[in-house]
Parts: sequence; structure tokens; C-alpha cells
Amino acid sequence: MNPIYDQMPTTIFEVMSGLARQTGAVNLGQGFPDGPGPLDIRQAAADAVLNGYNQYPPMAGLPELRLAVADHYRRFQGLDLDGLSEVTVTSGATEAIAAALFALIVPGDEVVLIQPLYDAYLPLVRRAGGVPRLVSLQPPHWHLTEEMLEAAITPHTRLVLFNNPLNPAGKVHGKDDLAALARVCVKHDLIAVSDEVWEHVTFDGHGHTPLMAMPGMRERTVKIGSAGKMFALTGWKVGFVCAPPRLNAIVAKAHQFLAFTTPPNLQTAVAFGLDKGADFFDAQRQTLSRSRDRLALGLLQEGYVTLPSDGTYFINVDLNASGIGVDDETFCRRAVQEAGVATIPVSSFYAEAPVRHVVRLCFSKQDATIDAGIAALAKAKRLF
Repeated sequence: MNPIYDQMPTTIFEVMSGLARQTGAVNLGQGFPDGPGPLDIRQAAADAVLNGYNQYPPMAGLPELRLAVADHYRRFQGLDLDGLSEVTVTSGATEAIAAALFALIVPGDEVVLIQPLYDAYLPLVRRAGGVPRLVSLQPPHWHLTEEMLEAAITPHTRLVLFNNPLNPAGKVHGKDDLAALARVCVKHDLIAVSDEVWEHVTFDGHGHTPLMAMPGMRERTVKIGSAGKMFALTGWKVGFVCAPPRLNAIVAKAHQFLAFTTPPNLQTAVAFGLDKGADFFDAQRQTLSRSRDRLALGLLQEGYVTLPSDGTYFINVDLNASGIGVDDETFCRRAVQEAGVATIPVSSFYAEAPVRHVVRLCFSKQDATIDAGIAALAKAKRLF
């Protein structure tokens, strides 16, 4: 058996969600919303499956969706993309990441990865034959600097895999961080795979700037988006790759031997959703921001100290600052088993030298779920 998978433990998300199911705990661990998602987009998918085309769509995606992706990014981020030559539709953003890494890594290439990192990154890089070079960010501000990046680069480095906004930290990297990354990529002739699935989930005036828009990055960036995150429909698994034609073409070739294509009714519905105006996305952000603030205030009242959350569905608790003297995994396991609330240890997002005093909570939940989670976390705090 392939040792990459044979020696891999069960993902922490599945472990904690499984414990939540077994114990009936409130699940503030895995990052999915409570609600069903926008009704009109779901109705568009239902209509398309009943009355539309249900055979294989084009491998690269329905032309109407690829054009809608390009138009959406033109309106919201000022990007000038050709929908037919620079966009590929994938079965979720994780598949898009896999296709990009499999297509662009030659065995032995070094890939810069920034910790904390999404758990799929490392095994996918290794499966593609890449050699990880790790940069570690630290709470509470998770700053990324040019010096940190330069320290990870050798003559064998070919790729940077970058996540913005950053899961699990809730960090929105601003233009200074992006400019530093862009200078490093241009200087060393690196390709950047930029995982931007949380691009519409930002708060407090933190707008999203695509890495592709930075000087020198248009021709060396593979931008990855997610309809699941845009529309709070995480189970749909519709993603997109945006890249210059020479990169998009090779990524599409890898995609055709992973998922090949994506359900056409979901593609039709996502194209419908992408046509929505700023009011729709502003309202989603306001709802999520209110939920974040509800959870943060409740935790503060129970004696927890939280870290800033500029974006994503997540807010983090600093155990040390909260007066809890155990590591994050110990806290999370006891919290789900003894207090009835599932959370995620941020140490699980590190491949080496992990931060062990930060716990991630998901706030994309209904008020009743958030309030039940606060009550359970109050009980958890009393355990320590």
C-alpha cells in the first residue's frame, strides 16, 4: 500500500465529528453551516436536474459556468480572465488543488507550504513527488514576512501553496503580505497555487485581494475558488481553477483523470449564483459577522480569550491566555467527551513544531447552536 495513505491517521475533522455524533455533542468543529443554503440557487439546481441536461458535461466545465466565473471575478476583483481558456471547473476546491499540484510538480521539486495549513496540502504534495518546505506562522497575528519565505527557498523550489483567507487562523493577508509573496515568487521564478476559497468570507472591512492581481503574478498564479464556500453549500463540491492558458491547460489535463467532470445541474445553479450582485454577498458577510460576534462575546463572558477573526468561518481560543493549562488536543478530546462540544486543535494543522495552545471553533451556525456551544464550553472550562 502507498505509505503516504497507509500511515496517515484519520483526519481530525472526521475524528471530532464522529465523537460529536456518538456523544450528541454540539459540533463547533467541522466547518459547515447549519442552514440549507440560498433557496433560489437550490431551486435552480433542482430545475436543472429535472428539466436540463444530465449526461457528461464538457470536461473543463459548462461554458456558461466558466464564463460566469470570469465575469464574477471581473466584477468583484477586477481580474481580466478569459472564461474559456483560463477557467476549469472541478469537483470541489480540494480536487482543484490536487489537479494543480499533480500537474505542476515534477518529482523532486520543492514546494513552500505555510503552516497552519489545510490538512490535504501535505499528502497531495507528497503524492505528486514534491518535497515540502515549511514556513510557520504564529498567533496571535499570524504575520507572513519576506524573510520567512526566503529562508524556505532553495535552488530546487518550484511552487508556493498559499491560502488566503487562512484556515484555521481566520487571517486575511493584506496587500503588504501579498506584495512580499509576489516579490519572492518573481525573484525565484516560482508558480503560486493560491487557495482563495474564503474570498467572500471577510469581515470588518477586510476586503480580499487576489494574489493574481499583484505585480508579476498574472502569469504565474493558479487561483482556486469554491462555490461551496461562496454560497454556504459545502456539500455541492463545485470548485474552479483560474490560471493563464499555459497553466490552466495542464491543470485541466490532470483534472480529467481525477474527477473528469462535475454534475451539470450544480454547474448550472452555480452559474446562476455567480451572477448575484454585491448585496447578496454583503448580506452573507453580515450574517456571519453577527454569528462570530455572538460566539466571541459569549466566550468572553465565560472567561475565554479569543484571537482576531478577519475571515473564514472560524474563531480561535487561546488556551494559555484563558488560563487553561493543557494542550489543545487534550482540551478538545475532554471537551467533546465530558462537556458535550466538538472543537478542533490547531496543532493538527501543523506538520512540524505545532502551536499547541489554540483551539478552532466554527461560528457558521444558527443562534441556538452557538448558544448551546457556549454553554458547553463554559462546562469544559470548569474541567481545567
